[in-house]
Amino acid sequence: MLPPRRLQQRSRLLQAVRSFFLSRQYLEVDTPVLLSELIPESQIVPYRCEERFLQTSPELCMKLLLARGCPRLFQICHCFRKGEAGRYHRSEFTMLEWYHAGWGYGELMAEVEELVQALAREGDFPALDDGGGLRRQGRQVDLQSPWERLTVDEAFRRYAGIPARAALADDRFDELLVTRVEPHLGWQRPVFLCDYPVELGSLARRKAEDPQLAERFELYIAGIELANGFSELTDPAEQEERFAGEIRAIRAAGRPAAMPHRFLDTLAAMPETAGIALGFDRLLMLLSGADRIAEVLALDPESW
Repeated sequence: MLPPRRLQQRSRLLQAVRSFFLSRQYLEVDTPVLLSELIPESQIVPYRCEERFLQTSPELCMKLLLARGCPRLFQICHCFRKGEAGRYHRSEFTMLEWYHAGWGYGELMAEVEELVQALAREGDFPALDDGGGLRRQGRQVDLQSPWERLTVDEAFRRYAGIPARAALADDRFDELLVTRVEPHLGWQRPVFLCDYPVELGSLARRKAEDPQLAERFELYIAGIELANGFSELTDPAEQEERFAGEIRAIRAAGRPAAMPHRFLDTLAAMPETAGIALGFDRLLMLLSGADRIAEVLALDPESW
């Protein structure tokens, strides 16, 4: 259980996030947590609740609202993913997710940069200094603009000594990302790791200038992945093909999976959009100087 000071920090950050988005004419939404269908993602294992599922993300519901004419949405909600426990993971966690119609991932990178800087200016978070820098493990992360944009291929060549495509072909991408690349990211200033191989962006739009890449990015601060965003794929036929690949991978792992037909039926009505999911607990952990997520949760059932 958090002491009152940490509870106040959590409450203050929640209020500051809401103020940021409301000031930019975003609509806060509150969508169902118990869903009859999920977006198939081979790397995420959901919790089943009788004949339905606990949400792994509010993405499906928020995109339905985008298709029905809501151009700017944000939500702070609890999400559930099986087997996610550790220093920076919990099977139940708080997600901040938002979408902006008419944008691509470039505008979204700029906005998440402005969000984190605005929250840092709120002050009274132990890991921040007067100059807006973030202290972590005896090092200083400069939060001032501009933040670095680093392509996935550049990062793999620089830190793993191998092109990203070669790592993917050798089935070593995830291993090298975690062990060789991520530990170097975001220590001088935050880094946007961007332009993933299209195979690793099942919901992201292809880059027009290089269709082998997806307009996807992840934000890293002090070696910790904080957010995942992309220009949304809105072509139902291509999305169904991508989902089919995810479903094959899920079934190969011995888990059931089904095509989310309701989602695909509405996708054609969705405008060109950029969307992002940010780990609220991880952000609070960084700002407060906590060593692990459990230290910033009001209650942590996994430690009972």
